Amino acid sequence: MTDAVVLPVYNEAPTVAGVLEAVREQFGGTIIVVDDGSADGTQEILAGFPEVVTLRHADNRGYGRSLIDGFHVALDIGARRIVTMDCDGQHEPRHIPAFLDALDEADIVSGSRYLPESETFGEAPADRVRVNAVITRMVNDLAGWGITDAFCGFKAYRSDALRTLRLTEDGYGMPVELWVEAWRCGLAVRELPIERIYCDHDRRFGGGLDDPDARLAYYLAVWERALERARHGRRVTGG
Repeated sequence: MTDAVVLPVYNEAPTVAGVLEAVREQFGGTIIVVDDGSADGTQEILAGFPEVVTLRHADNRGYGRSLIDGFHVALDIGARRIVTMDCDGQHEPRHIPAFLDALDEADIVSGSRYLPESETFGEAPADRVRVNAVITRMVNDLAGWGITDAFCGFKAYRSDALRTLRLTEDGYGMPVELWVEAWRCGLAVRELPIERIYCDHDRRFGGGLDDPDARLAYYLAVWERALERARHGRRVTGG
């Protein structure tokens, strides 16, 4: 049995090497990178890390699909615990051991950039804070977990819990679907503080989602689809 870190990557040439080196310093398990059709030299940089398990999409398929495919690889190799983190320099790999340890008391451990202990480096765009707050409130109204950050990509999962989730959303709305599925399965959720790092306010979502109202409408549509499906299969297995 091993543990795995899954990193979705799309056009991350400026940061991918540094992040992978930092992950290797903190983590002795399997590192899995899903390259979602990068066209900026990321693929060539990844070739310099032969010990990293790399899955490449020929075309850009989306953030959610990258995570879902990375989960499949991790589960197929027998990973017992799985961490996900972004590769743009906004997540600190030094937190990986704490996230893994916290799985002793939870099925999913999610990072939060909005806990009192979360350090701040740069100001988060107001529209992202607003959209996050709306979805976070909906998640808490549904599940009662009291989380503070619905969209943090730094997470850890117990593999047996992850196997119960029916994840299908290819785009940025996959975390919305994930929370509904975690509620459906009665999973125990815990948050840990991480840094709120915003140095690149020009980062784009694409596909019309740079408009915050359009982005929120998309998330709400994902929410409604996931909730409709979950209500037909709700079960309680934990806290």
